[in-house]
Formats: sequence, structure tokens, C-alpha cells
Amino acid sequence: MALFRLNRSKSAEPLLRGEGVFLRPGIMEDFAQWTALREASRSFLIPWEPTWPEDDLTRAAFRRRLRRQAEESAREESQSFFIFDSADEELLGGVTLGGVRRGVAETATLGYWIGARHAGKGHMTRAVATLATYAFSTMRLHRLEAACIPDNVASIKVLEHNGFHREGFARGYLCINGAWRDHLLYARLTGDPFDPAAEAGR
Repeated sequence: MALFRLNRSKSAEPLLRGEGVFLRPGIMEDFAQWTALREASRSFLIPWEPTWPEDDLTRAAFRRRLRRQAEESAREESQSFFIFDSADEELLGGVTLGGVRRGVAETATLGYWIGARHAGKGHMTRAVATLATYAFSTMRLHRLEAACIPDNVASIKVLEHNGFHREGFARGYLCINGAWRDHLLYARLTGDPFDPAAEAGR
């Protein structure tokens, strides 16, 4: 993975390159791709996400989203990225390191989403691998945490293929699609043994 700077916008830094994908923060020029992908994937995403606001896909809401993400990044509380296909720069989804805790914790929480037509093709597994490398090497985090609904088999595979270990079960952990849902808790430490080639063959 390499870390680059983009010329087109200061808000588009940094750019992370992985296998077949690259990650960068969103910019206003992404609005058309983002809103089209989210709208086309609405029924696919709704069961796994917090309730969408009524204006969620509007330009104003997108601008607020980018502003909030930039502010959280400046405070070193969160890092949010869009995922693009390296071949054609098509938007695939998004991934976030949120709730960054420094000091004695050095921990962040991983979250992600992918468009319906891009699911099941390994894009998210590769994007999470890219972000994990960035989190442990550049951000110098010690621990990455993630949580997923027990019947979200695809999400479980993404985490386990990236060396995350199941650590627990949390009742009523997050309000998803208007209901408090139980979640499986996963984590990966910077020193955990991990062989990406072996995991890719699972």
C-alpha cells in the first residue's frame, strides 16, 4: 500500500492504494456517483444500517456529510474514505475508522458499506486490508474493532478474511434500521499473526 496526495482537492487527501482498489476521502465531485449508487442499493443496505434520514441523498446532506467528516478528521477522531475500482475509478462503497481513541487505547472502530452490484466480488475484503495497513502503519494504532449483525454472513467473511478475531457478543448493541440489534464483536491487534495469501484462499 502506498500513500499519495491528490492535486484536485486538499479534501481528497490521502489516497491509499490496495489490490484493485484505492481509497480517498469524498469530495463534492463524487456526489452524482455516490447518490446513484446509494439509491440503487437502498433495499440492499437498509437492513444493515441506521435509519436513513429523509434527505439523506440530497446534495445538501452530502455536503454536510463531507464537512462533518473533514472536521472529525482534523480532530483526529475519525478517517472516512470512499472505495474506488482502480481500473475505471468507479465508486464501490465506503469505509471508516471511527471513534479513534489515543493514549492507553490506540484503538479505532471499523465500519463499511458497499453498493449492491459490487458485493460478493472481494472489493470490500481488499479495501479493509488496505485500510488496516494504513491504520497500523501510518496511524500507529494498536487495535481495530468491528461489530456486525450475526446473520450478516458477508460482513463476517470480510472481517475474518482480514485476520479479525471474534471476541464477544453484545446484546442490543446498535440501533439498525429502527431496531436495537445484537452484534458480534471482532478485533485485530497490530501484532496478530496474519497471512493475507492464506486468507485469500479460504
